[in-house]
Amino acid sequence: MILFIEEHRDVFGVGPICRVLPIALSTFYARAAIARDPGLASRRAKQDKEDDREVKRIFDASGKRYGARKVWHALRREGRDIARCTVERLMNAMGLQ
Repeated sequence: MILFIEEHRDVFGVGPICRVLPIALSTFYARAAIARDPGLASRRAKQDKEDDREVKRIFDASGKRYGARKVWHALRREGRDIARCTVERLMNAMGLQ
């Protein structure tokens, strides 16, 4: 949605697009600021980005057979302390099952 607004902001303007789409104007500007400077992202978002790579690596190494529980166990064996619910949430967000 943010990409759509960026592509059409010159023609329609950000405000009118946000009124039609279900997105607050402040949300658009906050996301745009984070895209320009990733240091503004929350600590959870930064940690999720790092954990995404690890979860994906374990999942791919398993031949895409592991579920959240086995990925979580593999990460724990490697010494990475990630909560199981976090692994489940990240896998769900990436569309892995």
